[in-house]
Amino acid sequence: MSPIQSLLQDLHHRYSSLSEGKLASYIPELTKANPDWFGISVVTVDGQSFHVGDVDQQFTIQSISKVFVYGMALEDHGRDRVLKRVGVEPTGDPFNSLIRLDEASKRPDNPMVNAGAIATTSLITGEGPTERLNRLLAMFERYVGRDVYVDVPTFLSERATGHRNRAMAHLMLNFGMINGNIEEALDLYFQQCALLVTGRDLAGMAAALANRGTHPLTGIQAASPDYIREILSVMYTCGMYNFAGEWAYRVGIPAKSGVSGGILAVVPNQAGIAVFSPPLDENGNSVRGLRVLEDLSREYGLHLFDLSLGRCRFGEALLASDGEN
Repeated sequence: MSPIQSLLQDLHHRYSSLSEGKLASYIPELTKANPDWFGISVVTVDGQSFHVGDVDQQFTIQSISKVFVYGMALEDHGRDRVLKRVGVEPTGDPFNSLIRLDEASKRPDNPMVNAGAIATTSLITGEGPTERLNRLLAMFERYVGRDVYVDVPTFLSERATGHRNRAMAHLMLNFGMINGNIEEALDLYFQQCALLVTGRDLAGMAAALANRGTHPLTGIQAASPDYIREILSVMYTCGMYNFAGEWAYRVGIPAKSGVSGGILAVVPNQAGIAVFSPPLDENGNSVRGLRVLEDLSREYGLHLFDLSLGRCRFGEALLASDGEN
């Protein structure tokens, strides 16, 4: 067995019995998840794949969608216009905090908290809600490599219970950070969060970001290489909710988590990694996912400063490995 596949299986075995964490409950549909679901996937920029566990189990992408919609907004409007609506400063407050608007600029702090993500989604262009949704779906299909669908029960559940998000949207409307129809912007945001993906999908999406926007398994240009730096920067500083600082210290790679239990991580120029396990810690991050990615980072020297100091050992392991092609 290849070294990478062997390590993934060891990590899956090591943490399968971990019983810490709770399912997300503020979105009722997410309480239906099986807490035992657990999958790990790696896709390299040269097209090799390594998988173990429940990597084909579908779940809703939730906040991981914010990464890709932010990239789309950058392509639609450019850096300067997006920065006028959404900042890039990390915050130690919860992702759904009602106060995450800068006191001076009135912008949301960053596109990875809910307020910033709603403002970002409102920037997606199109003639009416149907065209904007179709453009969003087409973008995700380039990243995934197949048709993607909104899970309607989850969308309706989020729409029915999303009162905090609705309050944020109205506050941003008051300060001119959102224009147009509030309900249309919120519906698009709830739909993007309710897209169905698998762990295998997420690893490929991360690999596209690692590969300067080109999906290594399909060869499709999913995103403009002009904005990959901006996407990865915000992931690195803001992607793990109010655990982002400790994540940068311990693991040290761009990543984004979601409350359905997914974590997507990017090793630039090398690979995309995804872990799916629904039980969450108090910050809303997958408990098993955090453990797996910390161990992977330590084992292979994936931290950005290990990479810069020449301590990364992932390439050596890849040379000795033979993944799916």
